[in-house]
Amino acid sequence: MAALSVWFWNERFWLPHNVTWADLADPAPGVEYPKAGHLLSALPLAVGIFAVRILFERFIASPCAFLLHIHAASVHWRATPNPVLEKVFTSITKCPDSRRLDGLSKQLDWDVRKIQRWFRHRRNQDKPSILTKFCESMWRLIFYLFMFTYGICFLWKCPWMWDTHHCWYNYPYQVLTPGLYHYYVTELGFYWSLMFSQFTDIKRKDFPIMFIHHLATVSLISFSYANNMLRVGSLVMCVHDASDFLLEAAKLTNYAKYQRLCDFLFVLFAVVFFITRLVLYPLWILNTTLFESWEMIGPYPSWWLFNSLLLVLQVLHVIWSYLIAGIAYKALVRGKVSKDDRSDVESSSEEEVDTNGTNNKGVKMVFSPKVENGTNGHAVATITWPQQIRSSSSSSSW
Repeated sequence: MAALSVWFWNERFWLPHNVTWADLADPAPGVEYPKAGHLLSALPLAVGIFAVRILFERFIASPCAFLLHIHAASVHWRATPNPVLEKVFTSITKCPDSRRLDGLSKQLDWDVRKIQRWFRHRRNQDKPSILTKFCESMWRLIFYLFMFTYGICFLWKCPWMWDTHHCWYNYPYQVLTPGLYHYYVTELGFYWSLMFSQFTDIKRKDFPIMFIHHLATVSLISFSYANNMLRVGSLVMCVHDASDFLLEAAKLTNYAKYQRLCDFLFVLFAVVFFITRLVLYPLWILNTTLFESWEMIGPYPSWWLFNSLLLVLQVLHVIWSYLIAGIAYKALVRGKVSKDDRSDVESSSEEEVDTNGTNNKGVKMVFSPKVENGTNGHAVATITWPQQIRSSSSSSSW
């Protein structure tokens, strides 16, 4: 383990030339430099953030949803219990192909379309209600807005906000201030909590992509902290936080069926996204990490890795911007932006229900008292948000 630690923390990789870990280990009295051990404090903070989220969703977000007439689903479609199909669903596949459908049809003496409907409604049993999605988005909206506001207020007083050359003056002997420490550790704790909560949150189709994304985000924040690139790292976080809360706000208004407000917020999100990711990020962030830092401190191995990752992130910005532009265009031309299709209920217009509450497709309906959701008179949109859009903003500080 000692040999592994020495190899991992090789000074020639992490630090500029002629700088050693010993140089950073014993600063002057009252002065502190970032240390990798500081990152451990983000783990208990992540647990605390997760606990606060549970309380927030229960005692604040849920009452707000009820005020907007958003309730749990009033009609639940439940697939008729069938041991054979249930075993296939839980152990083999949730979306059987035509060959498997034909085999099940012969085994059960059921029509293929009836089996397809059974699987569709069985999948819908695991789908969350609008209330659940509203509470999740409201929590993210509040946190993203808080972090963006904190970041702006903190960076407004920092010289590197106005002159990025300050990101590299006297590097890596840059003092760790309490405000910068709290900004970094809170962001890191939040993304650790997202990794934890992803296993209890709404299960979406992009689960593996988002898990890898959260892992990459945690790694990049930790990497820049250990390398004392906190100044430029704080700029990167602030640039990305600028659009996150607008996307969550658009989702909230979509769930509440305020379609015009949803369209406006999504277009606003798209504009802010383009400005921050396609203009500010390359001209402000990449300019200082690639060119100003080259002139002031020169390249070294971790410098190359850090900038390579930032360039990959810029490629993702371009891809996400293309997807968002398509949706924003439809919102402007057709006048509506649709719901997120990664976790919504699959539907069919062919369901017929008999007087016993069971339709002719083998699906049992359980009725509860009717609840009307609030609406501003606009139809639910039909344009679907690609699953990559969530990766573009929600949970993407890096």
